[in-house]
Amino acid sequence: MELMEYFNIIKKRLRLVILVTIGATVLSGVLSYFVITPTYKADISVIIGKIENKSAASQDNYNDVIMYQKLVKTYSEFAKSRKVSEHVIKSLNLKIEPDELQKMVAVEPKGDTEFLTITVKSKNPKEAMNIANQLAKSLKFISNDVKKSDNVQLLDEALEPTRADSPNPKLNMAIAFFIGLMGSLGIAFLFEYLDNTVKSQEDIEKLTGLPVIGIIPLTQDKK
Repeated sequence: MELMEYFNIIKKRLRLVILVTIGATVLSGVLSYFVITPTYKADISVIIGKIENKSAASQDNYNDVIMYQKLVKTYSEFAKSRKVSEHVIKSLNLKIEPDELQKMVAVEPKGDTEFLTITVKSKNPKEAMNIANQLAKSLKFISNDVKKSDNVQLLDEALEPTRADSPNPKLNMAIAFFIGLMGSLGIAFLFEYLDNTVKSQEDIEKLTGLPVIGIIPLTQDKK
């Protein structure tokens, strides 16, 4: 019986549920497609370690790999340093402060490998690509200058992103649809809870615990 009551409440407030759900979904779509400025992401990976001669002893190579894997975390902090950011800004002649550039950059070691992934997000796809490529070069230059050891090896360059990384309109609209649906159902049940008026025979039986034996219809005198 409780399930039927819930179903009847939803049925009674169906228009509210539909309007709120559609409204939230449409609003999310409008914001995602026309209001929010898209952000582009460019990635570049570097290897932390020196290029070894294949004829070197395998045990020495293994020890070096372990050492460079540990150094990856050190160089990830190096890449986010103010000194590297200032070198990137100077090299690209950017009109931003180092702390602004640092907010655009994310550096993450790739598992238990010697790879370090540098990610740059920007409103301009070409700018994201240029900063990512220069950041790798600046990391190599600054770390070599400070540590007096060339442990940063550059691989492929970052490519210009062709699609925005965010926002994701379809995902945003799906989330908005779910939130709108849940929210509208909550509002419908709240309205029903706050409504203490008697509107039907079922309401009387529920409140009094007694069966209704008769109903007097509401009529109007015809003149």
